[in-house]
Amino acid sequence: MYHLTALVTLLAILFYFFTCINVARSRAKTGVKVPAMSGHPDFERAFRIQMNTLEWMPIFLPSLWLFAVYISDAIAAAIGAVWIIGRIVYFIGYSKEAAKRSPGFAIQGIASIALWAGALGAVVLRLV
Repeated sequence: MYHLTALVTLLAILFYFFTCINVARSRAKTGVKVPAMSGHPDFERAFRIQMNTLEWMPIFLPSLWLFAVYISDAIAAAIGAVWIIGRIVYFIGYSKEAAKRSPGFAIQGIASIALWAGALGAVVLRLV
């Protein structure tokens, strides 16, 4: 069973849901009406946070689960928690200004690469 990885997956989905709610709140606050995707810098940053999180989830989630299956549930969950922390740091920084998004992006990017590379290495080792 992969309880820890499942928990991290659910937390990642919860964080993504939070970013969706944040976009809706930002629309209301800034007056950007649906279907517009631009118009106020605060809204545009909130929207980019949501979309960037969505863009990374297809990289993060399969890598997380493959790492858990081939290496370790606990280690996958720990690295996955780092990914979520990185996304939170990204959210906080980018919400203030675009130039402050880099530390969080780096944290989540490194976590994703670690999961992907670990999973790839474990799969390759089992093939040879």
